[in-house]
Amino acid sequence: MQRAIRAEKYPDCPRVFFRDGKPIKQFKNGWASACQRAGLWTGDAKTGRPSVLFHDLRRTGVRNLLRAGVPEKIAMGISGHKTRSVFDRYNIVTESDLKDAARRLGEYLAHKGTHADDSAHYRHTNEKTGVALDSRKSSKLLI
Repeated sequence: MQRAIRAEKYPDCPRVFFRDGKPIKQFKNGWASACQRAGLWTGDAKTGRPSVLFHDLRRTGVRNLLRAGVPEKIAMGISGHKTRSVFDRYNIVTESDLKDAARRLGEYLAHKGTHADDSAHYRHTNEKTGVALDSRKSSKLLI
């Protein structure tokens, strides 16, 4: 919808988000109102800030890309991160990530030395997404 408005009314505007064809310089009040309307405002009584920060969307976006199996280099390009160190700050490791890693290691060790193991290859299906990954194909999806 925003793209259609821009194309019709402000064809020379290069921005994704704008107000009357000009850059939005301050959106704190608009963000607070949007959080309230969406039911995301628990509001910090001391500071008056919303409980969800606009910047949280970027972190969530990075996590969702990686959990969906998108290669990190591509996720970095989508999120606009130019350096690995900054990107890594957005890829927050959770308790469930650690538990999933431990479970995967247990599965690997359980198959190690069996016919199903070829020592250099391990197939894993992510419990949450149901996506099968093949270690030989560097995070490529299996069909």
